[in-house]
Amino acid sequence: MTPHTTADIHQEKVFEEHIVASLTSGLGYVERDCPSHYDTRLALDTELLFQFLRNTQPDAWKVLEDHYSAQAESEVLKRLEKALKDNPTHVVLRNGIKLVPNIQFSLCYFKPASNLNPDLTRAYEANILSVMRQVTYSAKSKNAIDLVTFVNGIPVTTWEVKNLLTGQNVKHAEKQYRKDRSPAGEPLLTFKRGAVVHFAVDQDNVSMTTRLMNGKTRFLPFNRGRDGGAGNPDVPGENRVAYLYKDLPDCQAVFSREVLLDLIGRFIHLERDGGKEVLIFPRFQQFDAVRKSLADAKAHGAGQNYLIQHSAGSGKSNTIAWTAHQIINLHDDGDQPLFDTAIIVTDRLVLDRQLQNTIGGFAQTDGVVKKIEGTSRDLKDAILKGARIIITTIQKFGTEHLATISGQSGKNFAVIIDEAHSSQSGKAAQAMTDALTRSATSSDDIEDMVLAFQKARGPQKNISFFAFTATPRNVTLERFGRTGTDGNPNPFHLYSMRQAIEEGFILDVLQNYMTYQAYYQLEKAIEDDPDFKGRKAQARVARFASLHPSAIDQKVEVIVEHFRRHVSGELGGQAKAMIVTQSREHALRYWQRLNDYIAAKGYSDLKALVAFSGDLELDDQTWTEELANGFAETELPKRFDTDEYQILVVAEKYQTGFDQPKLVAMYADKKLAGLQAVQTLARLNRIRVGKDRTFVLDFQNTMEEIKEAFSPFFEATALEERTDLNQIYDLEQRISSSTYVNKDEVERFADRFFQGELSTQDRLALEGTVRLAVERFNLDEDEAQKEEFRQLLRSFLRFYSFVAQVVSLNDAWLEKLYAYASWLSRLLPSREVPADIMITDDMLSLSAFKLKKGEEGSASLVAGETTTLAPITEFGANAYTEEEERSLSEIIDSFNDRHGTSFSREDFLRFERVTRDIMNEEMTEMVRNNPADVVYNAFSQAFFQGMVKMFQQDNEMRNIVMTDKDAREQATRHFFKRAQRQAMEA
Repeated sequence: MTPHTTADIHQEKVFEEHIVASLTSGLGYVERDCPSHYDTRLALDTELLFQFLRNTQPDAWKVLEDHYSAQAESEVLKRLEKALKDNPTHVVLRNGIKLVPNIQFSLCYFKPASNLNPDLTRAYEANILSVMRQVTYSAKSKNAIDLVTFVNGIPVTTWEVKNLLTGQNVKHAEKQYRKDRSPAGEPLLTFKRGAVVHFAVDQDNVSMTTRLMNGKTRFLPFNRGRDGGAGNPDVPGENRVAYLYKDLPDCQAVFSREVLLDLIGRFIHLERDGGKEVLIFPRFQQFDAVRKSLADAKAHGAGQNYLIQHSAGSGKSNTIAWTAHQIINLHDDGDQPLFDTAIIVTDRLVLDRQLQNTIGGFAQTDGVVKKIEGTSRDLKDAILKGARIIITTIQKFGTEHLATISGQSGKNFAVIIDEAHSSQSGKAAQAMTDALTRSATSSDDIEDMVLAFQKARGPQKNISFFAFTATPRNVTLERFGRTGTDGNPNPFHLYSMRQAIEEGFILDVLQNYMTYQAYYQLEKAIEDDPDFKGRKAQARVARFASLHPSAIDQKVEVIVEHFRRHVSGELGGQAKAMIVTQSREHALRYWQRLNDYIAAKGYSDLKALVAFSGDLELDDQTWTEELANGFAETELPKRFDTDEYQILVVAEKYQTGFDQPKLVAMYADKKLAGLQAVQTLARLNRIRVGKDRTFVLDFQNTMEEIKEAFSPFFEATALEERTDLNQIYDLEQRISSSTYVNKDEVERFADRFFQGELSTQDRLALEGTVRLAVERFNLDEDEAQKEEFRQLLRSFLRFYSFVAQVVSLNDAWLEKLYAYASWLSRLLPSREVPADIMITDDMLSLSAFKLKKGEEGSASLVAGETTTLAPITEFGANAYTEEEERSLSEIIDSFNDRHGTSFSREDFLRFERVTRDIMNEEMTEMVRNNPADVVYNAFSQAFFQGMVKMFQQDNEMRNIVMTDKDAREQATRHFFKRAQRQAMEA
């Protein structure tokens, strides 16, 4: 290393020398001299290329020389130049080149899965990694790039190095690439043909790009993260970017032989979509998560849990694809595959098309990926035939076809979960575990069979779970988290919302937040003053007020004028907005009034769409989304992306899973809380060139409420403390000691239930046993105690499903009680609630309405504002209290005092039994884990069948259900919303 003096020790060249010295002394690189060794025209170090070929493939080289004699080297260069012109550099390195007569040359040897074959290991070690300083890459100028690294003489990376001590940083390096490193006519810099990736580096930060496009070049941060945010942590005695060129205690160097060749061989991917090509080089958190997960799996084998908390904008689909493709090729020290199959599971009823395409596109071998878009029979066949990668929905496991699978307990499965919230605690998730662990034989002893059922719920030694989510709930952390030094579960790998915002991968949607307060003055429009139940009447009054044309018109005016003044000019006039409303009727009314206002003002540059599911009866007309917009609902995302439309009005639809980077503003007229608030507002966070800010106008929520919703997920999501699993015995004791439950009956039920294959006669006997408890329940006249017991059963069933997955209980009685309680909960009659008189719109009038601007400014969170999630401590087992009778006048006064309210959780309560009957575990999972527009039809059909069955003896109600479509739809919609809340709370 060149000695330096005080006069030059602070200069950029010293930092550059240090990088090269670290690469050569610590990572086995060879330093090369540009004037002597670099071929500018070919952008190759031909001497090292030929050295590698001669040393590693002497037989092929001899055939080459025998056939081509003095032209041997030029023929190789000719074929290599052609290959690099036709294919990306990483593909050429993977596939090598071929010459007549059947001469195959490998251009790179990748690390073998095991060391059992010493020839493969020697070939891998024979790769020549080299580095060149001050590479004059152009025949047209004297421009020089600071560093270029090569693999076997072929360039793979370029570096522009800047020095903080002379006032330059990574941004100056980026500017240099944009301004002075034009790729035109330069093989080293040409997209796909030249170096795979270009790094901008200073002592503290790194960024990278795979495509130089002069001023349009986009760089992405390539940092490890610092204290939960952007940047890099301090490294004692080194620069913060030392992880590039030096192995650290917690991080193998990016440019080490193992990591660099792994990136070239298994990560880099050319994505083609709609005529566009993007060369994907993983961001640091992506390949770090994959490599650390695989290293842990190799060290500990199957049966482990990995919670990957990666923010929106982290490239989750790519990370999942890399994990799946690499986990199936992971071998133990005995050269045996650690996992037979990787199963990628999504909660959505409709498979995520982007996820499918990404995983399929990453395949380097045809036939590896099996997408299960058909029936569960296809899934069964794929598992039995040992498909390597399977993509499916969780619901397909909860079917009879999968229940017949056995003999899988000898295989190991890597289950990769897309968007893991609480979906892995229900019936379908249990069916998945059963299918992947069931043995071909079982004991005849009832106690053994009960314990086998229970064991199947717990951790499985042949299944590793890789759970991906940006917003883990408390049950997600406890189910998949790793126990930290504080004794609480933590994510295995973290890329936080804060880091994603600070690095510019997503936008901070809370940066420009404005609230509006609505003031209503209602009056009674009838002489009578009847009595009503409080909550139900409040709901009707609130609905009347929120749907009143005067209320909507004022909000529409605020929205349109705000959009025109602040939003429409963004993104070169391409900016769009979303209006989020509380119901389908609200969405359609908003859209209608919006169109009226736009027409009245003559705003020809503004046009709106509306999105809602199913048919909607309104003003004696049946509306559908297709009728309102004038085209099929499947076309909406594509149509909204055009310049023709600027505003989209939604209810439940498109609040989640809708990726539209042109969305700049959101107008929220709906109560948002917790995870729903984060997911809804996240529609705005997608980045796009020229998009550097967003706007939110909120008519329902305060800034403090929104900050509270975001705070658990801003940095690493954590629990205050672990849930006390012993609470399951508290619940068990309360149920067992109840006057309704007889332990002998539970045992009798279990003896038959767990005996194996069951007949219709067995079902009658099981139901007869449970109905003994139902009869005792019906004789009790204490309605408060009965309601408490109903809730107690539901709490026990939910909590047991959770506890049994977290720990091996080895307690047969709990499993028996769970099976018995599941039947009892379904057979108990619902609480009878008398019908009430409905408040109708003609009873009310809106005498005054005023919108007042509330808070304005930033609701953004800062470092340290993260709050912890509470463990599971509260159970719904409280006595029901009757609501007091209140007059219509009192209800109106109360409503005016509160300035409006959202829909209550109680309406049409005579249908409570129907909802309860159909909301089994499978339906609960479907409702919880799917967008409303996807799952509503399934719920609606089940609810309708339940209503018909319920009112067989009630002619009046049956006629209403069968003939009054509006009343039926109103009831169904109400209880669907109620079902959604119950599903999320479960």
